Amino acid sequence: MAKKRLTQAINEAYIEEMDRNSRLVLYGEDVELSIFGDTRGLHGRFGASRVRNTPISEAALTGMAVGAAMAGNPVICHMMFSNFLYTGFDAIANQAAKLRLMTGGQARIPATFVAAIGGGTSTAAQHSDTPYPLLMNLGGVQVAVPSTPADAKGLLKTALRGENPTVFLIPRLRGATMGEVPEGDHLVPFGKAVVHRVGSDVTIVAIGATVSHALGAAETLRARGIEAEVVDPRTLVPLDEDAILESVAKTGRLVVVDESRDRCSAASHIAAVVADRGFHFLKSPVRRVTVPDTSLPYAPGLEKALLPDAAKVVAAVSAIFGDAQLEAP
Repeated sequence: MAKKRLTQAINEAYIEEMDRNSRLVLYGEDVELSIFGDTRGLHGRFGASRVRNTPISEAALTGMAVGAAMAGNPVICHMMFSNFLYTGFDAIANQAAKLRLMTGGQARIPATFVAAIGGGTSTAAQHSDTPYPLLMNLGGVQVAVPSTPADAKGLLKTALRGENPTVFLIPRLRGATMGEVPEGDHLVPFGKAVVHRVGSDVTIVAIGATVSHALGAAETLRARGIEAEVVDPRTLVPLDEDAILESVAKTGRLVVVDESRDRCSAASHIAAVVADRGFHFLKSPVRRVTVPDTSLPYAPGLEKALLPDAAKVVAAVSAIFGDAQLEAP
């Protein structure tokens, strides 16, 4: 398998699926320029009829996506930053999420909304959110958050072949991450978590960019005699609850790492699922490592202080076990 960057893997998914399906179109703000690199070269390859720059009007972008999808044209609607989903939210929340139900199953919405999430690059409050809890609550939109190049390509290809609206969220801090990507027609199923590291003492469920923090924390914990299992849900809707519960049944302890704000976060939902279905497995309270309930600042030092990192994950595990048990042997 060849090693590729996460953005390169996404770019390959676009190309392969647009080659495969001549009706698939991609449009968005500055997709020809390719701010994040994921749409690089697409305009030259497929032309202006299938890869289109648009005005800065997110409400128009999302409304167009729903209309085109209902008319039988699969759409990639590139929203650039995830904060821009807010200004295009009506078509996603009131139309894309609900039309299949409201038409008695007659409508299909093969629309994939792509946006970059997360802080860590000093792009300030209006460009640094991780808003997947908002999307998880809609009840009719799939949500995919990859952490590796292989998963980015496989999840995106799965989304682009589906008939349901999907929001594909790119962790910006992982864009340059290198990883092996399988050759051929690589697809990753929705609703199937992956275990990045096997362990027996504590389960760390991590989402998107926080997977790397969880893996870093696991190495620190290993030196202190604690074996952490790192589980990546890959999709939040649908969520692989069984995989999370299976891991917690083995370890008896859970820490959830999530770059969304703490209140009503994905971490809160995962903790609730384990409390509902796996309380009898738990040997200690569930811990969450999230962002405080505030906007992310521009200042690099302040931003870093708010975001999850490996040290905060280690501290959460320390709180579960107690400092004495985490002393290096």
